[in-house]
Amino acid sequence: MAESAIIARVLASVLEVDAAAWNTLLARQSHPTPFMRHAYLAALEESGSATPRTGWAARFMTLWDSDTLIAACPLYLKNHSYGEYVFDWAWANAYEQHGVPYYPKAVIAVPFTPVPGTRLMARDDAARALLVQAVCQWCGDENVSSVHILFASDDDVLTSALQDLMLRHTVQFHWKNVAPTLPAARGSLPPEGSPPVDGGSQPFTDFDHFLASLAQDKRKKIRQERRRVAEAGVTFRWSRGADISAADWDFFYRCYERTYLEHGNPPYLTRDFFARMAAHMPEAWLLFVAERDGLQIASSLIAISALPSSASSQKDQRLVAYGRYWGALERVDCLHFEACYYQPLQWCIDHGVQRFEGGAQGEHKMARALLPVQATSAHWLAHPAFAEAVERFLARESEGVGHYLSELQERSPFKTG
Repeated sequence: MAESAIIARVLASVLEVDAAAWNTLLARQSHPTPFMRHAYLAALEESGSATPRTGWAARFMTLWDSDTLIAACPLYLKNHSYGEYVFDWAWANAYEQHGVPYYPKAVIAVPFTPVPGTRLMARDDAARALLVQAVCQWCGDENVSSVHILFASDDDVLTSALQDLMLRHTVQFHWKNVAPTLPAARGSLPPEGSPPVDGGSQPFTDFDHFLASLAQDKRKKIRQERRRVAEAGVTFRWSRGADISAADWDFFYRCYERTYLEHGNPPYLTRDFFARMAAHMPEAWLLFVAERDGLQIASSLIAISALPSSASSQKDQRLVAYGRYWGALERVDCLHFEACYYQPLQWCIDHGVQRFEGGAQGEHKMARALLPVQATSAHWLAHPAFAEAVERFLARESEGVGHYLSELQERSPFKTG
């Protein structure tokens, strides 16, 4: 690939890129997710959810070989650090204390979405490296303080490291449809997307089979929590894709909005965003609705994606579920656990889903058999002195994350021996 033939274009909207070209490039990546689809990013923009008004000013970076899109990433200029789930408030405060502007900064991310996956779409490694170079060059020219690639894929991380970006690690909790054996090396966990270390185990046959793999205290706790919900007279139904009715979407949004407002904040996503999901990406959604005495009282929304590897056939697709949103209009003991974990896990077992990703933070998820995995972000800071200070900070933080992972490994919810 001759670099001189490659043209970089910075676009103010994903709508300026042909949807088929964008999605075709995404499908070639090692770790695509539904949240990087053209329709998803367009819905964030057109619904008013991720716009300059909410602090997300789009500047999509694209690389072109003649009329062919060979690399692209969603790039947003931010004047705050909300909705990212990789926390850099301390960095912003340090800049402010020294009279240096931290905002605007640039994030290569899916707004409000702490799901690991491809962020730097490219036709090959060389194009991915050029994409990182183009982003950093453009941000330097535009006096943007920094670049942050959030919840990156392994390919993104490798390219970023080779381009001298700094790496930062955090921990998420994911469930896999096998009874795993944790790695023996302390402080070391497999990167996200790697196959489960299961010693040849088969997928669970049903929820009881899953429970039988757990330690007795964890198994007892889950049964008690599920019993409390059932004894309260709560039942669940689920709908997927086009079977989710407009009334169901309306009810879900009432629950979702209520949860945010109870915590003192308006919801990140608008009702129109979910209307666009129902219209343009219905196959990506699974809705659970809790009912009692004939009335709907709570709901949880799960995203689903068949993730084909670029080197795999249709038969090798990996079905993955992502825990996303929930809300309730009534308080019922343990209802959150049932709606957000046990109902989705039971559905995943019944439908052969390989993995359920529980979202950001929350080590309480380990008691529900979601195990720790490492998620990684990459960072470039234009200011040399601050870059050096952050690099030292990340070295100390990485050591702390390693100790934390070691502690988590000692607390596996599964049977030992």
